[in-house]
Amino acid sequence: MRNSKLVIGLVLVVVLIAVFLAVKGPSYFGPDEAKQPAASQVYTKSPVSEPEFTGGKVCAKCHQSEYDQWLGSHHDLAMQVADGGTVLGDFDGAEFDYYGRKSRFYRQGDRFLVETDGPDGELGEYEIKYTFGVYPLQQDLVEFPGGRLQALGIAWDSRPAGEGGQRWFHLYPDQEIVHTDSLHWTGIDQNWNHMCADCHSTDLKKNYDLETNTYKTSWSEINVSCEACHGPGSEHVKWAEAKDSGAPPGNGLVVDLGERKGVSWNIDAGSGKAVRSRPIGGHKEVDVCAQCHSRRSEIAEDYFHGKSLLDSYIPSLLDEGVYYPDGQIQAEDYEYGSFVQSKMYHQGVTCSDCHNPHSLELRAEGNALCGQCHSAEKYDTPVHHNHKAGSAGASCAACHMPETMYMQIDGRGDHSIRIPRPDLTVKIGVPNACGKCHTDRSPEWAASEISGWESGDYKGYQGYAEALSAGRTGAAGAEGLLMTLAGNEGAPSIARATALRDLGGYLSPSSLPTLEEGLESGDPLLREASLDALYHAPPETRLTLALPLLKDPVLGVRLKAVSVLAGVPKANMTPAQVRMLSDGFGEFVKSQMVNADRPESHVNLGLAYMELGQFAEAEKSYKTAMRIAPSFTPAYVNLADLYRMEGRDAEGEGLLRKAIDIAPGNADAYHALGLLLIRQKNVPEAMNALGEAVNLSPDNARYCYVYAVALNETGRPDEALTVLEKANSRNPNDREILYALAVFSANSGDLEAARRYAERLRELSPEDPAVEKLMNDLPHSGK
Repeated sequence: MRNSKLVIGLVLVVVLIAVFLAVKGPSYFGPDEAKQPAASQVYTKSPVSEPEFTGGKVCAKCHQSEYDQWLGSHHDLAMQVADGGTVLGDFDGAEFDYYGRKSRFYRQGDRFLVETDGPDGELGEYEIKYTFGVYPLQQDLVEFPGGRLQALGIAWDSRPAGEGGQRWFHLYPDQEIVHTDSLHWTGIDQNWNHMCADCHSTDLKKNYDLETNTYKTSWSEINVSCEACHGPGSEHVKWAEAKDSGAPPGNGLVVDLGERKGVSWNIDAGSGKAVRSRPIGGHKEVDVCAQCHSRRSEIAEDYFHGKSLLDSYIPSLLDEGVYYPDGQIQAEDYEYGSFVQSKMYHQGVTCSDCHNPHSLELRAEGNALCGQCHSAEKYDTPVHHNHKAGSAGASCAACHMPETMYMQIDGRGDHSIRIPRPDLTVKIGVPNACGKCHTDRSPEWAASEISGWESGDYKGYQGYAEALSAGRTGAAGAEGLLMTLAGNEGAPSIARATALRDLGGYLSPSSLPTLEEGLESGDPLLREASLDALYHAPPETRLTLALPLLKDPVLGVRLKAVSVLAGVPKANMTPAQVRMLSDGFGEFVKSQMVNADRPESHVNLGLAYMELGQFAEAEKSYKTAMRIAPSFTPAYVNLADLYRMEGRDAEGEGLLRKAIDIAPGNADAYHALGLLLIRQKNVPEAMNALGEAVNLSPDNARYCYVYAVALNETGRPDEALTVLEKANSRNPNDREILYALAVFSANSGDLEAARRYAERLRELSPEDPAVEKLMNDLPHSGK
């Protein structure tokens, strides 16, 4: 038998921290007086004029019924000045205890005050300036220097007392949020100006000044009024006042939300389902709602009514941690990302088919809402739902739109409107609606029950759970499953886009044509996601495929093309191509500066500058992130990596130690410090740092791999195998872990284990020549 020892090298790679634009979630002085349109007899419009916001009261002159419906709605009450008519909470000396810190709510004349722990952790008195939201909870906003408004973490439960309401409660009851935490009510993640403002007021202008780190946030109306959805109305008002003039396009409206005009839904007697009287021509209405009712990143200062959503925002795909792999909501998604997965959306249903867009009330109660399009005789019967009439299980929404609770008391129905799939619970562990009620029964029981029902297709419209699950976990055949989903034109775009994006982790000559098709799609979401996958492609491939998309008509696609091309060596480009990228990079910088008040944006810029080789600009961006958010440790870690590239490890070490002081539980900082100390040949302390990274983040396969290799290289092979085995139990399909296990097991003399791991690798990557070489290089038993 061969007894040559297999060698695996220690990969000294600093893993850059992945950053993303913060999802928006509460301003400052306003509101301005509504701008009254000048009287005119004839409609005129300058070719360069921009429509202006006129105010809801102007709209009410012609649209009184709609305005009256809006009054008192959640949009009307989205934000209000704090006074005796708007504050719902108990300010009569009520106290609330949170981990031993007592807050007190009280009044002084017309002022509403709270005594609670402030930015220094000490008790202080703060005045409530605005109320935020109304039901099922209301938050209160406190004004701080620099134009900041901060949302209290103690909220008022505005539900009736009989439902558990009329009480103060904390939004984070299960974790002690202290003043140094970004989630503390005084912290950056509870800042109204960035996190919430643009979805609770109309014509919101953040007006952030980076130099002084201050805001002068303004709005045209304090709440969500008519023009938040319909766009600035000055041109429409001009048309309405010029009674004898010819009508301008769309009667002067910025966006025509007339997709339902003249449309009816007619129930087919055979199927019991409704058919739209004419196909829907677009999704402008849903996109308008999505500007706030979506999990998204902001890329433009103003929302462009009527244009592609991706000209203003990048919506979240079916990301791990936000959605389960079958697309069910996990974290709060604000409805859009769920709804566009639904069969209803793809049949032409819009938000206002179910919701009155002005009052926000449902158009019918209970099962009658679904009965608008689904025959009650066929669907609202035990023959269909197999539950006793009138029971919880007979509710359409309970089975097809199960609720998930957010902010402790705010139940959100899943708008993907899906058929329950307990069989997928058995296969890949996703939740199912049956288990919400039948808590004492197993998913196997529920799957068996459903399979025995007399009729119906119990697979449903969303048939991509196993493909996306395989992509997340690295299961065998993941690449092929993702390719099939990406090419399935009958699947929701958001699922196809997720598959295209996830293909980046499996990119090969087999899947590259799938990405090329995605890049040529008419759907900007598919183009943007295909570009995402190209990050993993060789520079020459990125240049060939991504360069044309620098001229894409949609902003979000152009920005992603810039990111993909930033790391391509300029020596590979012609002068004209370098100019194209330079122009695109200017647009990229402008987009990031939309959120200049967030450290993530400056880290994004730093990463891009590093890719371009502009290290001085990268350093400046990282330091800006640290200045505006001193507790944001990814900026420290990335700047330390920049210093590594410049041979300035001594400075980088100080940054990483400071990051650990700021956030002792930060695994990324420990891992980066461990790699730096290895470069400095301080092996004992390096091993401690690498080990601490694994202790803090045991699910991070990369950290486990690097630590195990380091253990093996420093003469501790048994410990290395233990680390790898634990990592394998958490990440059974991770190729690096399996490869190291095969090599280390062989070196320890356990050839049976080595072959077992190598065989598993071959199952996962049957066409990988490196795996075949491993199999061939493994020592044989000699039998």
